[in-house]
Amino acid sequence: MRFNIQAERERRTQLAKDTRNLLDTSTGNGNTWTAEDQKKYDDNVAEIERIDAAIERHQKVMDLTADNAMRERGAREQGDDDAGGKKPSNEMRLFDRWARGGDSALSAEDWKQVNAAMSGNPALNPEQGGYTVPTTLAKQILDALKAYGGMRQVADVFSTAGGEPMQYPTSDGTSEEGEIVAENQSATDEDASFGTKGLPVYKYSSKVITVPWELLQDSTADISGFIERRLQSRLGRITNRHYTAGSGTGQPMGVINAASVGKIGGVSALPVILYDDLVDLEHSVDPAYRAQAKWMFHDNMLKLVRKVKDDQGRPIFVPGYEQGNPGGAPDRLLNRDIQINQHVASPAAGAKSIAFGDFSYYKIRDVMAVTMFRFSDSAYVKKGQIGFLAWMRTGGNLLDIGGAVKTFQHGAAA
Repeated sequence: MRFNIQAERERRTQLAKDTRNLLDTSTGNGNTWTAEDQKKYDDNVAEIERIDAAIERHQKVMDLTADNAMRERGAREQGDDDAGGKKPSNEMRLFDRWARGGDSALSAEDWKQVNAAMSGNPALNPEQGGYTVPTTLAKQILDALKAYGGMRQVADVFSTAGGEPMQYPTSDGTSEEGEIVAENQSATDEDASFGTKGLPVYKYSSKVITVPWELLQDSTADISGFIERRLQSRLGRITNRHYTAGSGTGQPMGVINAASVGKIGGVSALPVILYDDLVDLEHSVDPAYRAQAKWMFHDNMLKLVRKVKDDQGRPIFVPGYEQGNPGGAPDRLLNRDIQINQHVASPAAGAKSIAFGDFSYYKIRDVMAVTMFRFSDSAYVKKGQIGFLAWMRTGGNLLDIGGAVKTFQHGAAA
């Protein structure tokens, strides 16, 4: 039978809704969670996992088919619409031509358009082979980084024109109160205390991407797409790692290290997470920050969380459905959204494996645009290659002094 991906998505959505209803509504026998309820929950979740795996396999095949079609279209400079119904932008066509042939591949008129579309450093030296990514490409790269790793999806991301030091003034007035003053008496003095938190930026490179001449000369190869995807993975991995677990010394301060511990688990031979641990962690964050709070952890922690039950024996994990659609719903834990981040530590003795809170207090600062260079000197020519290198300047820090984010730390091994 032919696989109908849309029908499977609809069936998955219905299963997820049925599972949510099972957890959220009365079972008709005093809200007691029965063995039949647990079996239906387990069967639904197992079928959802099976459908997800099948959809992923078929989606990969569809993506590969679409990529091949796009490569064929990309061979024609004035080609047909791409798979999304949009023609490649003029900037992208110029970028592809430059990637294949270098500076000399562009005419004087082309360079006028390139200069108009420059999205970064105006002091770049063209005689050194430098080229700033066209505005459209730079946006595509940054958009892709948002979907990579997790931190850019939940943090507050903004750009500045320069990379000069940036300090945020801070003040903690949570212990301060007013007073009652008797008639004809003076008010008491109580000075507010202030401090600062910095948000420096750091220079990241993609490392040099080497592309063989054969690929550049192959008119069917989507060279600009290849370079873009490799930039995404290299810059995405290193920056998300530092936004998450950076030390703050020579690199951004990661949210896990910046946040204080809200709950330490018990001593255990194997890493575990209990329902009480999650409740205690949730309530370690002040209610002032909990309105927009989320959970963040590694996928391995999700496996543990899905086995946790409340004091009525009900699983506390609620599967989501069609997360990309406005009418859909994400996975939920204790009625709050979950953000998977593979750079949070996996469950292990002493590890900080869960973060909870309002991650908008983590600020990610980007400076200017992603800048790319093309190298065709002898170091690469003798290997039959052309080199590409991208730079970006970015930084991150948890700019909060009130405990907007707290972490769970596993206890020591027994």
